[in-house]
Amino acid sequence: MEISDLTPAERRVWEAFPLGEGVDFREGADEDPGSGASWGPERTVRAKVLRALLLDGPSPGGEIPGLKVWGARITGRLSLRFGTIEHAVRLRSCHFDETPELYGAQLPALILSDSVLPGLSAATVRVDVVLRLSRCRIAGPVRLPGAQVSGLFLDAAQLGTPGGRGADEPAEPPLQLNHATIGTDAWAVGLVAHGQVRLNGATVGGQVNLDDAQLHTPGGTALHAETLQVGSDLRAMRLRAHGRINLTGARIPGQLNLAYARLSHPEGQALRASSCTIGELWLRGAAPVQGGVNLRRSQLDLLHAVPEVWPDRVSLDGLTYRSLAPHLAAGERLRLLERDEGGYLPFAYEQLTSAYRTIGDEASARTVQLAKLRRHRRTLPRYARIWGALQDATVGYGFRPMRAAGWLLALLLAGSLAFALEHPRPLKAGEAPAFNPVFYTLDLLMPIIGFGQEGAFAPQGRYQWLSYLLIVTGWILATTIAAGITRSLSRQ
Repeated sequence: MEISDLTPAERRVWEAFPLGEGVDFREGADEDPGSGASWGPERTVRAKVLRALLLDGPSPGGEIPGLKVWGARITGRLSLRFGTIEHAVRLRSCHFDETPELYGAQLPALILSDSVLPGLSAATVRVDVVLRLSRCRIAGPVRLPGAQVSGLFLDAAQLGTPGGRGADEPAEPPLQLNHATIGTDAWAVGLVAHGQVRLNGATVGGQVNLDDAQLHTPGGTALHAETLQVGSDLRAMRLRAHGRINLTGARIPGQLNLAYARLSHPEGQALRASSCTIGELWLRGAAPVQGGVNLRRSQLDLLHAVPEVWPDRVSLDGLTYRSLAPHLAAGERLRLLERDEGGYLPFAYEQLTSAYRTIGDEASARTVQLAKLRRHRRTLPRYARIWGALQDATVGYGFRPMRAAGWLLALLLAGSLAFALEHPRPLKAGEAPAFNPVFYTLDLLMPIIGFGQEGAFAPQGRYQWLSYLLIVTGWILATTIAAGITRSLSRQ
């Protein structure tokens, strides 16, 4: 392109490029590029001029060329498809009439901060240093599937348009990062997205930061990040998500931090994090989840959540965790297991028991085991439920051993008092030992130990029926104690 073909505005950019100098067309630092469609020729640059500069612009010796422009209106389509650009591209606070096309391009850096664009098509793009879209307003889709970027910045960007297709997801998601590779961090603090954000299969070497982000896809999936792999943390503190958060199969070795977040998807699962491997899941200070939560088959080191945050519908089958925070009484944690959509899940109770034993809280661990057996009893046939209820009432399935002592003492007192008032007759007069109501009652109650009283005396009438009752009760009590102790020891 000849310099004689350039407008005065384009000539300024052309002459500044080889020197790496910037051209600022703005009338004020706080000027809104949203009104760029009305900017005149004094600040309008054709996209083909920028293409010519980047692909074959002047490059005098001793200088580092670079495209550095503020506040320009860029007309036409900036197409760098499959191009190899050796210079940094910085087009800040600019207004693009058409969607830039960067499919398969290679650039050292692309900075479009504070700009307004109808979209960005950059699938499989490679950016060696940074791709920065901070505070951009992009009405159409940002296509970055398969991109290879050292660092991605989308902080305070606004993507998509409110409303979309009514309550459904937009025809095309406003942000597509499927199978992208980000070498360091993906920074999206304060991101506002109207429509689905896709990170399926993406790999991020450092951290994904969605603190204070707002994702709006009512009735659909707000964040689709299946099999996402993160080097450290996925931060989403104070996240506002209207739509499903889907992290199925994600690998997050650090924190999945949803502290103070608000998740809402009443139509289905608000948080789906099944088959995930996560270091720590934080829901501290989060609002009660509106919708279901699915953590099936996931592995966590730490789960930080209070009971009030969980919804009425949860799926916890196969969930494993090492510890829980904050430390709460077992009764408060057990309510969550009652809400599982899968019904009675023995493993969920075993996992909670293990978490309490990890911190040395044996009392809470026994409470969980007792609750497990009571829940299991409700699934049994009627006759088995009766036997279970008897074990529960007598010794608490072996987890309440002091109950046995109480029952024995009560029966011993009742029997001793009754037989003290009316001695049973001796079977062989003159050969029977002196009658002792306490040891006689113990002989009836204890099926193994004998004191020589039971075989020497024979009660009559209602006292005979009392002796039968003590014998039967003693056998039942001994059997339930033995079963409970065996069960308790097998859990240790």
